[in-house]
Amino acid sequence: MKLSSWRIIKVGGRNLAVGVTYLAIIVVSLWLSVLLRFDFDVPYFYSEQLWTTLIWFAPSKLFFLLLFSQFRSLLTFFSISDATRLLLAMFCSLLLGVTVWYASAGQAVVPRSSLLTDFLVSTMAFGVLRTTMRVYREQVIESKHTSVGHPKRVAIVGAGSAGSTLLREIQSKRGLGMQVVCFFDDDESKIGGALHGRRIAGRQKDLPRLIREWCITRVIIAMPSAAPLVIRQTVEVLNQLGIEHDILPSVTQLLRKSVSVSHLRHVEPEDLLGRQAVKLDDAGIRDLISNRKILVTGAGGSIGAELCRQIALYKPALLVLLDRSEPALFQIEQELIGTCPGLKLEALSTSVTDCNSMEKAFARLRPEVVFHAAAHKHVPLMESQPYEAIFNNSSGTQAVGRLAGKYGVGTFVLVSTDKAVNPTNVMGASKRLAELILLELQENESRTQFSSVRFGNVLGSSGSVIPVFRKQIAEGGPVRVTHPDITRYFMSIPEAVGLVLQCALQARGGEVFVLDMGEPVKIIDLARQMIELSGFKADEDIQIAFTGLRPGEKLYEEPIHIGADIARTAHPKILTLRRDKTQSANNVNAQLTSYLADGLLHDPTASKRWLGTIVGEYRIWKG
Repeated sequence: MKLSSWRIIKVGGRNLAVGVTYLAIIVVSLWLSVLLRFDFDVPYFYSEQLWTTLIWFAPSKLFFLLLFSQFRSLLTFFSISDATRLLLAMFCSLLLGVTVWYASAGQAVVPRSSLLTDFLVSTMAFGVLRTTMRVYREQVIESKHTSVGHPKRVAIVGAGSAGSTLLREIQSKRGLGMQVVCFFDDDESKIGGALHGRRIAGRQKDLPRLIREWCITRVIIAMPSAAPLVIRQTVEVLNQLGIEHDILPSVTQLLRKSVSVSHLRHVEPEDLLGRQAVKLDDAGIRDLISNRKILVTGAGGSIGAELCRQIALYKPALLVLLDRSEPALFQIEQELIGTCPGLKLEALSTSVTDCNSMEKAFARLRPEVVFHAAAHKHVPLMESQPYEAIFNNSSGTQAVGRLAGKYGVGTFVLVSTDKAVNPTNVMGASKRLAELILLELQENESRTQFSSVRFGNVLGSSGSVIPVFRKQIAEGGPVRVTHPDITRYFMSIPEAVGLVLQCALQARGGEVFVLDMGEPVKIIDLARQMIELSGFKADEDIQIAFTGLRPGEKLYEEPIHIGADIARTAHPKILTLRRDKTQSANNVNAQLTSYLADGLLHDPTASKRWLGTIVGEYRIWKG
């Protein structure tokens, strides 16, 4: 017998068994309802009426159960949505019964009170059946797959919606080897109460005492919207107690994903340094992106890839991914194909400095919004080869910007950096030059709105300090910090990209947006936190070594120019330079074109000197 034939027989047999069970409930329910109506002494007339009613009432009930998917639903899985559909099926049956009763003047149907009683009894009976089957699955069937040994006694920090969802999923998956015994929450009104049968034992400050009292061996932090300070304090206590712990990602990291056990992971530095989720104008961003052609340059990088992920959620007409790194481009393309079925994608493996290739792409695809994230960003590498920084960061921006104007792009956003403020390195100066290029293009362009967005370091991006520290810790140390006083501004990748989209929505042309990065973080403190999160002690198990500032590196980054004319925008986390008075944008495009044609362009010293004449605030790093 073929597999397909066997499957048809198996499904048919299942539906037959379900139908017989449902029919038995329908018959018993109506019979019991009539018995209750007459105090178990049913007159002969109504006995005949009962069987007459069942002839048409039972098939109609089965029809409504089929209509509302009660045959397709697996009996052992019963959720609120299943209960809602069941209730609708029974209500439709009641309406039909009442209608027939009035149409026949009560001659062809049992009394109306019996119909109402039948509605209540049958709904309860079906609900009890489905709930019993679910309990059987969870308590008996899945218990056979429970991990060997006793399950870990787990406490969840956060008795909110995330903690509730997590508890229900853990309860339904006994094979995880976890038993949630209690909750912790700082909301005084919840203390002493219970959530799905699990007591809310106390506040987070009571963790040391209650963990001992409840014999807890694992803690899950389920507070996606909590402030980093709260997370940090909780993690410090758990580290001191030596308790195994995991965390649900923040709201910005979860985006539109529902809470799931699969999202649990170890606490990362991003959880301690990140900020509370920022509110975006979701409807406005949707209007900007939905059903439009969007181009993202540098789509394979950390920022570019996250831009693509978030843009894809707003359903553009076409999302064009452009990157000169074939592996990175392929990776983000395949990710989007898997997570966003139906999204129209085009991946272009080319460089923004390849003018012929870029011209053909703009002419063929006609993008309406451009996010320009392609850039060289590593400070020490660019310090030794300034031409590459100028060619890619500045000339690449010039090439893409000119094409955006030529082909009528509505919005063009440059992803810039706080290193463009009073730069002491080539990378920052080349990005500052890119900003000036767009300012000048804006003066001569009316169709395209050019703007730049500056922000500091993003947590966990490729080549950033966190992956480097993580690798050094895995190798046993030392963790290398350039200077004991060095500080940096940090922001999570999803938050930074969300604000870039918000800036694109607010752009009117010629703005340099500056993101509010919060308070700077000392890199040595970050190193110590990462060592502790890895289960070691700083300066004991893992040493910290100071290596000295690298070429072009500053002790701290300034988010804005001193004396710059800063204005607030409609979004509390976004500032803008009303008009950048620190440097004239006059003729920078022509000077850049002349530089690229100059025979001295591969001379590092000459290139830095030339950059200093164009970007007045640039100070060449002398070590």
